Amino acid sequence: MSIDRATYKSDGLLLLTAAIWGLAFVAQRSGMASIGPFAFNAVRFALGAASLAPLILAGRLRARSGGPGRKSEPGAAGKAWRIAAAGTVLFCGASLQQVGIVTTTAGNAGFITSLYVVLVPIIGFVFRRSSRTVYGLGIWAGAVLALVGLYVLSVGSGLRVAPGDLLELAGALFWAVHILILGRFARTMDALELAAGQFAVCAALSLGGALLSEPALFGGLMPAALPILYGGLFSIGIAYTLQIVAQKSAHPAHASIILSMEALFAGIGGVVILAEPLTWRLAGGGLLMLSGMAVSQLWPVGARTSRAARRSGT
Repeated sequence: MSIDRATYKSDGLLLLTAAIWGLAFVAQRSGMASIGPFAFNAVRFALGAASLAPLILAGRLRARSGGPGRKSEPGAAGKAWRIAAAGTVLFCGASLQQVGIVTTTAGNAGFITSLYVVLVPIIGFVFRRSSRTVYGLGIWAGAVLALVGLYVLSVGSGLRVAPGDLLELAGALFWAVHILILGRFARTMDALELAAGQFAVCAALSLGGALLSEPALFGGLMPAALPILYGGLFSIGIAYTLQIVAQKSAHPAHASIILSMEALFAGIGGVVILAEPLTWRLAGGGLLMLSGMAVSQLWPVGARTSRAARRSGT
């Protein structure tokens, strides 16, 4: 069975996105030494939105000069609510992740955040009844492996869990919803406009959170300049846009298994760059979680392939 070039291209873009995101956990953790989580997110998401403005302007100029238009593009109101919805979900996931990373390691944050890989098909299982027979066994087998890995990774002596790990777990749900809604919205909207719009919404909401909870808003901005630049230009401006572009031709569940590799890059970055300890919990729990993520995605692919083969008589 051959794989078309569009699939190779989307998979490559998603893997590059995962690498950038994984190393962003290192930047996010180091940046917390001098600036609050909401202020950090406000600046980096605003920077990410601003970095896309020239590209959006160039695209509009090409469109005015007779470039191809987008079929069935929503009107102004439709675009507005899509951008608002995506930005709000992004704000919830990013805020929980950034606050949580203060009290956990970059490796733990990466692996726990990547639980969205299991949550994406589970949400699809709940809301699309026709998918139950295809996704059922793979989802639950993968979920069990991922939960065991989460226990090994996060639960210490006395059954204690770091507060940051719990926040990362809550954030994983929002990342799953974010992947699903982007998979839907990116098919009818310009990728750059959607990306910049959701970044701007997230930046505004993060600024509001900083005004309410962080007295010295940008006092530590200069010491955190490099992490913020990486987070704004690479993790936000480049990686999120690559995700949107790739998801135009990638199935959401397929996209999530590749994006989950950010956990591996986060673990490696935490150990190599931040000198976080390479413990048996990180290695064993991370391996179990990655296995669960893979099972939850590869099992349904096999089921769909077998069903298609039977229908075609091969």
